Amino acid sequence: MQNKAGKVLGGAVYVLPNLLTSGNLFFGFLCMIRALDGQFTWAAVCIFIAALFDMLDGRVARLTKGTSEFGVQYDSLCDAVSFGVAPAFMLYQFGLFDVGRLGWAACFIYMACGTLRLARFNVQSSIGKAGGDFTGLPIPMAAAAVASWILLMDAIDSPAGGYDWLPAAVLDVAGDQRLRNIFMLLLAPSLGICMVSNFAYRSHKTIRFKGIKPFRMIVLVTALIGLLTYQTELVVFVLSFGYALSGMVEGIAGWRKPIEDDDIFHATHEDHAFDGHDDHVKPSSPEDHR
Repeated sequence: MQNKAGKVLGGAVYVLPNLLTSGNLFFGFLCMIRALDGQFTWAAVCIFIAALFDMLDGRVARLTKGTSEFGVQYDSLCDAVSFGVAPAFMLYQFGLFDVGRLGWAACFIYMACGTLRLARFNVQSSIGKAGGDFTGLPIPMAAAAVASWILLMDAIDSPAGGYDWLPAAVLDVAGDQRLRNIFMLLLAPSLGICMVSNFAYRSHKTIRFKGIKPFRMIVLVTALIGLLTYQTELVVFVLSFGYALSGMVEGIAGWRKPIEDDDIFHATHEDHAFDGHDDHVKPSSPEDHR
């Protein structure tokens, strides 16, 4: 049953979340257009705007009781474009085209692993095993890591970027295109491996701030906002890469157990029916997978 808001809005409860999902897709596409034009700062910003739309569509759908199987599938396809194809294309345009086949192979690995990560999440959701921590690095966070690095490099290249306080040796290393290409060749497949791994990545739903008093939390958040205002690109880069590394570090150190994902390949009712194991099994309906 729909709630009061659902009754008032009628069919609009299904339109609103999918319009937000379309916004996600639009900015993923715009990222590639901007990368083609060499406007990499804007391309990276488009990734973050797409992530904002991706965050909003699910919340609006749950708030208005407008969730649907169509919305789930559409959101997943849009995520594959905005956080899989677009970051890979941006990396290629940013310099990996200089290294030939090795460059586009690294980008393909990132894109393919991101798509596999989405497929695994969809299956885990359909069987009720997607709650709690994330299995592998979420694809929006992988895209954020790519975008934050490109933002930082573009800011360092700009005379008005505000990074002239860095030592000259650091600026020389950061500005060396050959070293950047090597880093990107390592970055793309590494993020891909993190996405398809079964390391447990913390979800905001499971984080508990025990022992931290409200006043201290306000001070910490205020300090973070101040840092973001002063060195936005550097802070976003540190936060994005810190999260990307967190699951792997916690898993290797033994602080968190990997999440089993073998059950994603269990045969469905349709498979048994077509294989002749059970001629009386009816194909499952969309309701079976909610």
